[in-house]
Amino acid sequence: MAEPKITCYLKPTCGWSEGVRAVLRKYNLKWEERDVVNNPDHRREMIERSGQMLQPCVQINDRMLADVNGDEVEAFMLANQIVVPNAVEPDAPTGQPCAHEMPQAIRFSN
Repeated sequence: MAEPKITCYLKPTCGWSEGVRAVLRKYNLKWEERDVVNNPDHRREMIERSGQMLQPCVQINDRMLADVNGDEVEAFMLANQIVVPNAVEPDAPTGQPCAHEMPQAIRFSN
């Protein structure tokens, strides 16, 4: 199986971005990471290539996956036989935002 060319447009600290990284690590894949927070050129490039402003965006070979989480990246790679299934557990949550972005519990008062 040929090594895919992967370019990831990610935030340095973001639950969604870390989920993408965790999936790529799970399959021991190499990727080029482009920081869309600290590098305006990378953000512009992401918007031009993906057609939208939300991240993470992951380009695998010639296919752009826009506004995806790690679970979606993994499903795409499996469906397109870019990787083969394995039993390795990801080292980070693959489908959730950062803790500070999680919905808070609703509190009811009497």
